[in-house]
Amino acid sequence: MSKKENGSITYSVTNKIGTIEFYHPKGNSLPGVLLRKLADTVQEAGKDGNANVIVLRSKGDGAFCAGASFDELLAVTNMDEGKEFFMGFAQVLNAMRTCPKPIIARIHGKTVGGGIGIAAASDFTFAHTDASIKLSELALGIGPFVVGPAVGRKIGVSAFSTLAFDARTWYTSEWARQKGLYNKLLATIDDLDDAVDKLARELAGSNPEAMRELKEITWQGTGHWDATLEQRAEISGRLVLSDFTREFIKEFKKK
Repeated sequence: MSKKENGSITYSVTNKIGTIEFYHPKGNSLPGVLLRKLADTVQEAGKDGNANVIVLRSKGDGAFCAGASFDELLAVTNMDEGKEFFMGFAQVLNAMRTCPKPIIARIHGKTVGGGIGIAAASDFTFAHTDASIKLSELALGIGPFVVGPAVGRKIGVSAFSTLAFDARTWYTSEWARQKGLYNKLLATIDDLDDAVDKLARELAGSNPEAMRELKEITWQGTGHWDATLEQRAEISGRLVLSDFTREFIKEFKKK
């Protein structure tokens, strides 16, 4: 676990249910260190014989995930550093895609950018009714390139384009449910936790081989993602060096 101020990733197993929780004091944003740790933890959980299903959640009662770390984006000085940062998101999505166990996402609050990619790469997603979403990357001067394949796969090209181009608008949890990003909405946190726990317990008692085969079927056609997401990380790594992006982030941080 990292120091509190730098955020943390935890993993625990109870009754065949593996739970991964991430945290960062700035809205559960994801700097590079946490992204790499999260990807490694998903891979670890996928190999853990004590867990049949994985619940992915974040800590606290604010945002589920604020996306990329603005501090780290401002610290990027060249394309290699930019690509390395965005490869963190690529590694998380690919780890979730290739994990042989179903991943249930618990989305308790607002979700931005890379957080939407995490929701999209999950196999079943429960969300609170306050869990609105925004793909803000274009507003930053970048674009949702790395998360695009995951989000587009889940909600379709039209809905992805809506989020990608309308980058300053929050879309409601009901909109996200209608488009397929969220599977079910719950009105209270207690109801959310109960729903997550119920499905997790059911899957924990299911046939692991059957679930592995089912997951392979639902993820067919994504074998190219290793190369595709690396190419997308290169695009984002180049664009994050633009004057537009750097000035936007500086002004945003002053608010």
